[in-house]
Amino acid sequence: MITTDPIADYLTRIRNAQLARHKIVEIPASNLKKKMTELLYDQGYILKYKFEDVPGQQGAIKIALKYDKKSGEPVIRSLRRISRPGLRHYAGSNELPRVLNGLGIAIVSTSQGIMTVKEAKQRNIGGEVLCEIY
Repeated sequence: MITTDPIADYLTRIRNAQLARHKIVEIPASNLKKKMTELLYDQGYILKYKFEDVPGQQGAIKIALKYDKKSGEPVIRSLRRISRPGLRHYAGSNELPRVLNGLGIAIVSTSQGIMTVKEAKQRNIGGEVLCEIY
């Protein structure tokens, strides 16, 4: 299946897996999705991940989703795509959004790679705001 927006597909697969209470979700791999997965892990939104590389093929990312121990609710409350193929959203270093007053993260594609808004502000660079997660 060919998707026109792989980032939206990535976020939707995670969202749907959480709604169905799955422990693991498998997503087709790309370098951008791998970096986004690493950021989600570093920020504590997922338990663990594994990159399965197949020579000559696309490969896959397996993500172990994280749920609250007491309530059973998913740790990720919201995944929202900001910049889309039809409407790109760029922001300078001083215009980068704060998500949920600093409790969430936004992922930005910059000239120095994929990073969180916090890291982009520290480096004083702007870029394309890909998505918000909280």
